[in-house]
Amino acid sequence: MTRPRTRLALAIAATAAAAFALAGCAGTASTSPTASAGAVAQIGFPVTIDSALGSTTIEAAPTRIATWGWGATDAVLALGIVPVAIPADNYSGGDDKMSPWISDAIEQLGGDAPTILDSSASEISVEELLATDPDVLLAPYSGLTQKEFDAVTAAGVPVIAYPEAAWTTPWRDVITITGEALGMKDQAAQLLGDLDTLVSDAAASHPEFAGTSIAYIDDDVDTFYMYLPADPRVEILEDLGFVTPSSVTALDNKEGTFYTTVSYESLDRIDAQVIFTQAEEQSALDEFLSSDRGLLIPAVKKGAVAAIVGAENVGAVSPTALSLPWLLPTMTDKLAAAVATAKS
Repeated sequence: MTRPRTRLALAIAATAAAAFALAGCAGTASTSPTASAGAVAQIGFPVTIDSALGSTTIEAAPTRIATWGWGATDAVLALGIVPVAIPADNYSGGDDKMSPWISDAIEQLGGDAPTILDSSASEISVEELLATDPDVLLAPYSGLTQKEFDAVTAAGVPVIAYPEAAWTTPWRDVITITGEALGMKDQAAQLLGDLDTLVSDAAASHPEFAGTSIAYIDDDVDTFYMYLPADPRVEILEDLGFVTPSSVTALDNKEGTFYTTVSYESLDRIDAQVIFTQAEEQSALDEFLSSDRGLLIPAVKKGAVAAIVGAENVGAVSPTALSLPWLLPTMTDKLAAAVATAKS
């Protein structure tokens, strides 16, 4: 599944092309995305990056880059490099275990396809990783454990983990950290500028979003989840102008860093003007919206719901350098309709 290239996608391509041009000025004749970007990245090494799991020094520009978690693969590709190894996307990746925005980027860049690392157990196989002969492992937004960090580091591969806690790194910081690790800080800053312009343009086109309260929920089997402001998916909604109501934070039971569960008896306390939600199938969404538990939420009862349906779209809600431009037009359309209902 592919979509037309957006203005940002063209900007990403231009960023990569600029990296290749700079590499040519540095004296390399290679046309490989990895080699060219590596030539650009020689400036500023060695570089030391601190993380919650330990400090890591990258002595020279990495050219064989492995990624783990969410967002790092997208950032590396957006900077014009095809990684040698990436985690399997078991949710929105389809048969090839790659999300459509990642497979599109790999096709556009060319070069060898990356090894798909098994992520079914949410644990990285050090043996499988090392078999790809990586220069670095980038996992700034992941659930990497101290044991895994130590094992990969002990094998001689520098590891870049999350700055504070697992699965909490802001999506913009994932791009910044990736750029720093690759010696491509300027290119990463340009990429972020393009992304911020895309989001600010969307917000400017929908002034009705500003100050509208929103709650991001997920009715999953017998558990009701609500995402907190620490989650990048909520962060992008706030970037568009929405605000998180106090009812959301008041219901936080501190069981997770980016989410909380909510009992059905407390659903009527979610007093956001708009509900943002997701579902793999339309039938599941319809069932929730018409259910007794769903109708306890005032915004659901009024019909002020923006829903993302389908595994690929649900996966893309988590913003990355590539998924954000892929889904943002769809998101804003659905949000605009929900806000119109809420304020009618």
